[in-house]
Amino acid sequence: MKALITTATLLMLSTAAFAQTTANTPSQAAAPIAAAGDWSASKMSGVNVYNEANDRIGEISDVIIDSKGHVRGLVIEAGGFLGMGKHYLLVSMDSLKFANKVGKTTAGQTSDTKREWFPDRAVLNVTKDQLKALPDFKY
Repeated sequence: MKALITTATLLMLSTAAFAQTTANTPSQAAAPIAAAGDWSASKMSGVNVYNEANDRIGEISDVIIDSKGHVRGLVIEAGGFLGMGKHYLLVSMDSLKFANKVGKTTAGQTSDTKREWFPDRAVLNVTKDQLKALPDFKY
């Protein structure tokens, strides 16, 4: 329980800091656009997660749902190489920003386009050091 409180506190602090800072990412000709709509939980697995510096920090590995059907959070598999040194973190949906490539289909698509049912990427406002300090999520 203490680990969950610590995680929630860190995520709230990082969300507040995120609102006060701007991203230091290089300009891109086709910058990602905000993703919205409905997504399939099974398709969220494998979506890459980046920090604000555009460093890949891991990928979504699971969606945790409470007994009332509400999304409790997303499990991110972070760090590691070939399964060594990786750990799992539980983060709330609202601590992540989701984005799609320009031109990708979204919820308001026409009938002749294919819908993907997942975003291209997620961004979590956390440094690599903060990420390492977060408690592991245990199933």
